[in-house]
Amino acid sequence: MFSFCTDPSTLDTFRWFACYLTTGKHMQLYFAVVVVLTLLAITAPTALLFGFGGAVAARSQIAPLRWFGKAYMAIVRGIPDIAFFMFFVITLDQFFEWIRHSIKCPDWSEPIRQGNDFIVCAAAKLPLSSTPQNVHEIYNFFLAVLTFSIVYGAFSAQVLFGAMNAVPRGQIETAQAYGMSQRQTFWRIVVPQMWIYALPGLSNLWMILTKATPLLFLLSVEDLTYWAMQLAKTVNERFSDYPHGDWRMQYFLALLVFYLILTRVSEVVFDRLTQRVSRGQGIAGGAST
Repeated sequence: MFSFCTDPSTLDTFRWFACYLTTGKHMQLYFAVVVVLTLLAITAPTALLFGFGGAVAARSQIAPLRWFGKAYMAIVRGIPDIAFFMFFVITLDQFFEWIRHSIKCPDWSEPIRQGNDFIVCAAAKLPLSSTPQNVHEIYNFFLAVLTFSIVYGAFSAQVLFGAMNAVPRGQIETAQAYGMSQRQTFWRIVVPQMWIYALPGLSNLWMILTKATPLLFLLSVEDLTYWAMQLAKTVNERFSDYPHGDWRMQYFLALLVFYLILTRVSEVVFDRLTQRVSRGQGIAGGAST
């Protein structure tokens, strides 16, 4: 990147690090920061949407819908994240390819399942082998967002379900006494007030989600941890213009600092959100905060 990087062997310590930290692999590391933050920015509201749907379903008076909501929370929360990621992503990918196969290759006569192999026609593959590499990366990122959202949506569903039930029953009965329908009571009384009960749990869930981002490597997404491991390896003069020893301690310390900063910023944001949703809320003594 810098003009003085032409001959690394002649550089002093400061300029050597300036050149080393702007190599192509380090640019991939910096881009991985953007990938992680983008994943969090998309997954958090999507998981919250899944969670809200699951909580509403679990409270439904329609039995099959209620069973589905409670089963979603119980089953997904009961499976270890790493096992879910390794199994579900493969299943989801094959499900998409099966749908495309059914549409694009209706005359296919061979079985799709052949032992342990899952074989579909070439036109049904996702993504196609001829597509550019960036399309493969976007598809993997999409699978990552969907998987994270489903997993953490189940946890947020449990949090929101409890928060909805924590809204004082007396306020709901008062709303009904004023002639509000069940739907009006839910949207005007329950939903606005549940956040004060939900935010502590959602903040903890956000912290867990940020710590789970290293699982991206299971989904073929090159995240921060992947590039830190690649760059930390010992490199000698034969293979690099910037040889160095085992720098795993330094790179993982940088990862630790990054996640601690992200955690601290998150705590500040959630504290302000809590203060905001607490305004006008009634407390046990009858006063408002």
